[in-house]
Amino acid sequence: MTGRHPPASPEPGRGDPHVFLSLRQITKRFGHVTALDHISLDIAEGEFLCFLGPSGCGKTTLLRVIAGLETPDEGEIRLQEGRLDAVPARQRNFGVVFQSYSLFPNMTVARNVAYGLECRGWRGTRKDERVRAMLELVHLADQSDKLPHQLSGGQQQRVALARALAPEPKVLLLDEPLSALDAKVREELRGEIRDLQRALRITTVMVTHDQDEAMELADRIVLMNQGVIEQIGRAEELYEQPANRFVAEFIGRMNVLSGFGSAGEAGLIGVRPEHLELIDGAAAGADAIVGRIEKSVFLGSVTRLTLRAGDQRLVVELRGKPANAVPGATLAVRIPPQSVHRIRGAPP
Repeated sequence: MTGRHPPASPEPGRGDPHVFLSLRQITKRFGHVTALDHISLDIAEGEFLCFLGPSGCGKTTLLRVIAGLETPDEGEIRLQEGRLDAVPARQRNFGVVFQSYSLFPNMTVARNVAYGLECRGWRGTRKDERVRAMLELVHLADQSDKLPHQLSGGQQQRVALARALAPEPKVLLLDEPLSALDAKVREELRGEIRDLQRALRITTVMVTHDQDEAMELADRIVLMNQGVIEQIGRAEELYEQPANRFVAEFIGRMNVLSGFGSAGEAGLIGVRPEHLELIDGAAAGADAIVGRIEKSVFLGSVTRLTLRAGDQRLVVELRGKPANAVPGATLAVRIPPQSVHRIRGAPP
């Protein structure tokens, strides 16, 4: 598999109860640039899906197409059995949360959450009870009378979540909602988002460029590149069974090598840095890779080394801080046969 022909979800039969949201052959062009190239994807009800990939890969465009904020040039979208691609965004009843929060600065927290309800005709006690319930859900019941500028970034994003969830949307769409927050707040809030999604059992699609975020949150990851889907699967599937070189190198770290440990077979192989085994250089056999340490970075639980072996470089991760893991030192490692990945779709 090269990734140029995206692996679509299996074609469901009409009335398939497991498919909630279905995209078929979605194509979107901006002038001469093809942002989405015949994307097909099925999403189950209650599933948490993450669109992951580098900048410019099409993930945000795909989310905007689902939201109705962009119109595809080709293809169709179905929500259960109904065609959705011709339905205006305001009629789709999808909750959308953006990176920028987009709160009304002159409205209190409670009024911000109530705004979407009022636009949908919610009034009186029903509206007030829903606002209170949503603020309790995001742990902001005691902040209801504050204005957005009086809140932290994490609190403002919680308000945005509460506002998106208040009208009981069919689907929740999250466009890199955590990227503007600092690392610690981001880590705390992504745990809260996952807990919310599980509690409400709402179908959720999230765009992110952060692989840790996707691996922690998603039931399945949709890894995109240059307008196509490279691979769809659970985090462990993409990590342990990458479909091609792009996936292997984007998810985690992967050494891509020619010749080493391949039992004479042609082509490239991959091995994760943590799978390389440190061996005694004096007793190294034919399967040993001996090189000079160019860089050593202590990261607490592991030390990450850059090893120069001939004309190739390897990244090696060793537990703790080995005494001999210093730049200039010679190191011998081996690749366990069971840790070898055959790399396909490698560029020339």
